[in-house]
Amino acid sequence: MPTDPLSTSSDAVLVIAISRFDEQALAEAYRRHAGAVFALARRLLGEPTLAEEVVQEVFLRLWNDPDKFDPERGALRSYLLAQGHGRAVDLLRSEGARRRREERDAQRTAEAGYDLELEVLDLAVAERVKVAMAQLHQNERRAIQLAYLGGHTYREVAAMLDEPEGTVKSRIRSGLKKMRGMLDPSDLEVAR
Repeated sequence: MPTDPLSTSSDAVLVIAISRFDEQALAEAYRRHAGAVFALARRLLGEPTLAEEVVQEVFLRLWNDPDKFDPERGALRSYLLAQGHGRAVDLLRSEGARRRREERDAQRTAEAGYDLELEVLDLAVAERVKVAMAQLHQNERRAIQLAYLGGHTYREVAAMLDEPEGTVKSRIRSGLKKMRGMLDPSDLEVAR
């Protein structure tokens, strides 16, 4: 039974044959070293599918650039394992970066959704308050607007309306009491 001459050739001879586009030489190199590259990649990545991708890429690189292997610097197996290690580390880094990017996007989306929800609830409450204020007497509404929406003190509101401070306080108290009766407390609880 004739033996394949490549099966007994050294790794250096295989690489020379690969550089001459000898597919049988690549198959022999794969038969000899793919298992070791796969085991290393699988140990680093933890997933057989990704490890197979690494093996495929390592041997594709060997096929495309056989001149990068220098037999004087070490064995072909060491060269292929170094290539596999580098590719596996690249995959780990890219997977980590992708995972962090997805987490940031998810967090950003969640925060945006939360803010949007609160904004909608705030608008709903503001509309209810606006309707309730519209039902107040003009003097009560104006005093409340100046004090609560304008940020003025009772004394400043009294001066602005040219009314005694006690009268302004009574109008504000009366207006707030009416509004409390018009607004459903559960409407305001939703916004908290």
